[in-house]
Amino acid sequence: MTNSKTVGIMGGMGPAATVDLMQRIIAATPASDDHDHIRMLVDNNPKVPSRIKALIDKTGPSPLPVLTNMAKQLSAQGADLLAMPCNTAHHYYDELASAVDIPFLNIMELVSAHIADQQPGFRRVGLLASSALSTIALYEPWFGSRGAEVVYPPAAEQRALMELIFAIKGNAGDSIGYAAMQSCAETLEAMHVDCLLIACTELSVISEQLHTALPSYDAQDILAHAVIAQASGTGIA
Repeated sequence: MTNSKTVGIMGGMGPAATVDLMQRIIAATPASDDHDHIRMLVDNNPKVPSRIKALIDKTGPSPLPVLTNMAKQLSAQGADLLAMPCNTAHHYYDELASAVDIPFLNIMELVSAHIADQQPGFRRVGLLASSALSTIALYEPWFGSRGAEVVYPPAAEQRALMELIFAIKGNAGDSIGYAAMQSCAETLEAMHVDCLLIACTELSVISEQLHTALPSYDAQDILAHAVIAQASGTGIA
């Protein structure tokens, strides 16, 4: 893939999720040598203002100015397209995409199209995600346009899931265990969803801990394959 495009990764939200995306891209890229891999310019910026404080608590500054600067810098440094391993930060997708002259992969569009392709006729998607996603209805328009409903765990279980997400950000996921994610998945299954979607890149880091008989999808993995397709010019995710 010597003529592949350079990918700019807007990361740091959190750092482990950024490394996880890079690892997935590397692992899924057909390669026989260094030169076959995709060049990545990475801004692993954990100083992006909290999306939770801005969108849920309403106590913090908008992360948009910092994110916009990251996008512009990556473009100026030679990125041919951008990817952002944070679902919640895609709340600002339209503003960020319009701030640069290079393609910016839209995780909501990619995920909804992928699930529709893999599971035609699905009607209920259970989300394992940050609480912010229900507040901003990030995925609802995309799945709604396909006739599908987004379903979240009940409040108490969602709070436990948020505690796990914050623990992973603080390198403490192992110490509290991963029962919250499994519990949410089992509850969503009992709520008769057709599939599960891991829509938080922190949870993607521990996706192997999820055990379910339902079809399950990982937004981070879908994004990684889209990066490879776009960077290689194959158009095949």
